[in-house]
Amino acid sequence: MNGEINRVVHGFAAQQGLHATDVQALAAILDAEEPLTPGRLRAHLGLTSGAVTACLDRLERAGHIRRSRDTVDRRVVHLHYVHDARRTARAFFRPLATAASEARSQFTDDQLAVVVRFLATLNDELAVVREAAPESTPPHTRLTGA
Repeated sequence: MNGEINRVVHGFAAQQGLHATDVQALAAILDAEEPLTPGRLRAHLGLTSGAVTACLDRLERAGHIRRSRDTVDRRVVHLHYVHDARRTARAFFRPLATAASEARSQFTDDQLAVVVRFLATLNDELAVVREAAPESTPPHTRLTGA
């Protein structure tokens, strides 16, 4: 499943002239409940500040995001998904949502509850594995605890 989703993501990235990491950044910006800052995006993606800046520059040049300064603290930058770019992404990824809906329709609610419980448990176990492997944690987050 991850392989197929990754292939779709790479297809979108290639179509838009972006890197796969750029698409991860777009997803984080789109999913955020409030505008992300470059620092929070850096921590989320586990990238260096320079890598995040390069990623945001590519996304801005491609017309996917815009940056704005906070009205209270002008040093703070907020990241916003551009409306037309959001429409483009939704159109590209709509078949994924349709496929998920089609797959879901083939199971009862009780069966889906078991699947959801399994996936949540697996996700929790994978987080334990990740947290126990210090080499998998980016150095800058290990030092700061971010």
